[in-house]
Amino acid sequence: MKSISGAKKRFTLTGTGKVKRKHAYHSHILTKKTKKQKRNLDHFTTVEAVDQKRVKAMLGL
Repeated sequence: MKSISGAKKRFTLTGTGKVKRKHAYHSHILTKKTKKQKRNLDHFTTVEAVDQKRVKAMLGL
């Protein structure tokens, strides 16, 4: 099975096997967003538990 190449660029695995992702809404139209909002979007977060299985399948795991 091939993995989905777009998923390889967007998701990484943590040491415990969770899937890490970036926040959306941090690429353009940043002038109207507050400093606090942009700062909070800068961090990584984990994929929700209900979507973990689907994302891992896209990664070929």
